[in-house]
Amino acid sequence: MKPYKTLGHYAAEEYIVKKSRFIGYAKPVKTEKEALDFIAEISKKHWDATHNVYAYSLRESGVKRFSDDGEPQGTAGMPVLNVITQEDITDCVVVVTRYFGGILLGGGGLVRAYSHSAKIGVDAAEIITLVPWSVCRIKCDYSFYGKVETLVRELNGVLNETEFAETVTLNFRIEQGTEHAFDKKLQDISNGKLSFEIVDEIVAAK
Repeated sequence: MKPYKTLGHYAAEEYIVKKSRFIGYAKPVKTEKEALDFIAEISKKHWDATHNVYAYSLRESGVKRFSDDGEPQGTAGMPVLNVITQEDITDCVVVVTRYFGGILLGGGGLVRAYSHSAKIGVDAAEIITLVPWSVCRIKCDYSFYGKVETLVRELNGVLNETEFAETVTLNFRIEQGTEHAFDKKLQDISNGKLSFEIVDEIVAAK
């Protein structure tokens, strides 16, 4: 699996232009059902809104969908989806709720308003990069502890819990694909005395 960008958490931001109130909602999701459930939740919450426009993108299925929800074609849902595409994020859904303020925005004005509302929602939800990690463990003498810890950091690994007993057990994770390089450097610093084991695989933020 290659690293990919998505949203860190649920967020919402509000924007007002020419008395129309726009609320940009953004949320990370894993499935189309989660995306549709979130859209339904926002639509129910804002049942009295003029429009609840949405767009979502899913990584595994490659599905990308959007809805103008009654706005002129091409002025709402597509601009929201374009923000998702331009930010290169996936496994996410964005809903922009609009309360009409009585002043027409025109086609260009709508595109700008929906684009901006989607962008501030996405920015508030914070874009993160998820990468596949190998969760590893090393047992070593205290004399090697500092060297191993430094090596993990040099390869942009993440140190987790360290157990101190008769020997030291370091629990850490390194990005998948760097295992061979890590092992080579480990052999170099320990003169071939140390080895590590992979105990799990996870996907987490870099």
